[in-house]
Amino acid sequence: MTNAAFPISWKEAGSGPAVVLLHGIGGGASSWTYQLAGLSSQYRMIAWDMPGYGTSEALTHASFSGLAEALLRLLDHLQLDAPHIVGHSIGGMVAQELAAIHPDRLRSLVLSATSPAFGRPDGDFQRTFIAARLGPLDAGKTMADVARSVIPELIGDAPDPEGTALAEDCMSRVPAGTYGSMMQCLVTFDRRETLGSIAVPTLVLAGEKDTQAPAPMMEKMAGRIPGAQYVCLKGAGHLANMEQPDAYNAALLDFLNRT
Repeated sequence: MTNAAFPISWKEAGSGPAVVLLHGIGGGASSWTYQLAGLSSQYRMIAWDMPGYGTSEALTHASFSGLAEALLRLLDHLQLDAPHIVGHSIGGMVAQELAAIHPDRLRSLVLSATSPAFGRPDGDFQRTFIAARLGPLDAGKTMADVARSVIPELIGDAPDPEGTALAEDCMSRVPAGTYGSMMQCLVTFDRRETLGSIAVPTLVLAGEKDTQAPAPMMEKMAGRIPGAQYVCLKGAGHLANMEQPDAYNAALLDFLNRT
C-alpha cells in the first residue's frame, strides 16, 4: 500500500493480531509473498518496504537507528502498539535495534537468517565482502545481473523453483544506490551486548545450509537470548521464507500461536 502523505510503503493481508515482516537486503515487501498468503487466515500480515525499497523514501544516511525509527513511524501510522516482529537478514538486525531502543513496541520477535553483529566496518572481511557485492555494479552490471549471480549462492537444497524466481525478481528490483548504501550500513551492526536484555518471546529461525548466517552461529545467538527457541530448517539456505515456504510458515505459525 502507498500513501502520498506517508513516506513508507507496505503490503498487507488478513486480519487478527498484527505480524510485521522486515525483509533482507536484496528483498522488498514482495519477498514475503508466501507469508502474506499463508498466514493471513489467522493474522494481519504486514510487510514493509524498507526505506529506499519499493516506493518508500530513502534515508539521507542509512543507519540502524534511522531504520528502527522509520519502522516505529510505520507502527505508529498503522496504530500498532506492540505487534509480532519478524526480521530476515538485515531485517533481523533492524528488529534487534527496535528491541534494544523501543522494547515496549513489540509483542514477540522472530530472528530469521540474521546475526547479532557484522563486525568492524573497517575490517578486512567487511572490505572484501562489500567489494565482492558491489564490484559488479561498479563494473557496469545491473541489479538483475547481480541477482542472477548471487541468488544461487544463497539457496540451499532443492529450493522451490517459484520461490527462487521470486527471490531473483525481488533483488532485481532493488535500486543499485539503495543496495550499495545498505551494504555499507550492514557492516556497522553490532548488538551482541543487548541480546541478554531481549525480554519478549523470541524464535531464532535458521537454515541448515545457510552460509550467510550459519546455523551454529544462530544457535549460539539463541542461547544468549533469555528463553529463546531455536529452530533449524533442514536443507534450507539463507532465503528459507521463499525456498521452503511451507516449512517456514509452519515454524512461524507454531511460534505465533503459542505466543
